[in-house]
Amino acid sequence: MTTPIPLLSLKAQHERLAPELRQAVLKVVDSGIFILGPEVKQFEAEFAAALGARHAVGVSNGTDALRVALEAVGVGPGDEVLVPSFTFIATATAVSALGAAPVFVDIDPVTMTMDPTAAAAAAGPKTKAIIPVHLFGQPADMDELCALAEEKGLRVVEDCAQAHLTTYKGRTVGTIGDAGAFSFYPSKNLGAAGDAGAVTAMDPDLAEAVRQLRNCGRETGGPAYRHVRVGQNCRLDELQAAVLRVKLKHLAEWSAGRQAVARRYIQNLQGLPIFLPDPGRSGTSHTFHLFVVRCDRRDELAKHLTARGIGNGVYYPIPIHRQPAYQEVLIRPTALPHTEEACRTALALPMYAELEPEAVDAVCQAVKDFFKGS
Repeated sequence: MTTPIPLLSLKAQHERLAPELRQAVLKVVDSGIFILGPEVKQFEAEFAAALGARHAVGVSNGTDALRVALEAVGVGPGDEVLVPSFTFIATATAVSALGAAPVFVDIDPVTMTMDPTAAAAAAGPKTKAIIPVHLFGQPADMDELCALAEEKGLRVVEDCAQAHLTTYKGRTVGTIGDAGAFSFYPSKNLGAAGDAGAVTAMDPDLAEAVRQLRNCGRETGGPAYRHVRVGQNCRLDELQAAVLRVKLKHLAEWSAGRQAVARRYIQNLQGLPIFLPDPGRSGTSHTFHLFVVRCDRRDELAKHLTARGIGNGVYYPIPIHRQPAYQEVLIRPTALPHTEEACRTALALPMYAELEPEAVDAVCQAVKDFFKGS
């Protein structure tokens, strides 16, 4: 049996950075400052600079990033928010947590991101915002979605949980809409040593609203027990910020590594009866949080790869509009054929920056053998 190839491995990344990570964590422990200290402040500045955003605000996780960003742009009870159904459920639950209702929208069959035409058809008089999800590292069609938002008077909160340093026509995602919501869950392209997230914004007033909302409604720099909003406790802590600062310095290198792995996959898998992702062009880049192919015989292929010791994953087998949690509160239920098709056919192959070319070739050979034996 050949050496197993996992879907994701952080071992090589962490072994390389271990001395620096330990030093960063011990520095925080020795300082005795654990909440909203210098590490958070410096990470926010460094992350904003890496993206070209004017502001970044650290929060406790990606779901809270979405929730406080939506609240900061004015989403509340009775509002509706356009959300793709083909994404992780947190995109929708962040809307629900504010008393608003997610309205599920179909995806473009090529990019698997929100279809602007479907979004326009789904918009109604109660629609307050749009959440384009840059899924798997693939940017959504921001020109069309922002044009729709401007026409309808909607706010745009980008879900960038899987799209660190992804670009759309020369602009980094998270800097195009009103706000960007990032996750630093450990498996993400930029991952913490636990849960962490951030909100990016170009508008200083919006960024300040997020700072207040994450910190129990306190005004930045104001008295400790004066609360100007009904906020929450969803701050990024110093230990996670310290870890993220170490890793952020390598993010561009890791992104390039993922893109090189993707190019090798695409080159080797051409001509097979599977749909391959588009790596991007003309200032638009896919950063490949996941390398997702689509195959009509997805479940058979997954079983074949597993038997060969090759990691694989199904993202996402059940669309949000069919989840039990949303059956009693579904707004304007409608057919979402491209979403259903993606849920039936999408399969993730191993993807991480340290994946060796020989391992990529082994995965590709296993895929070829599957179709050869058909």
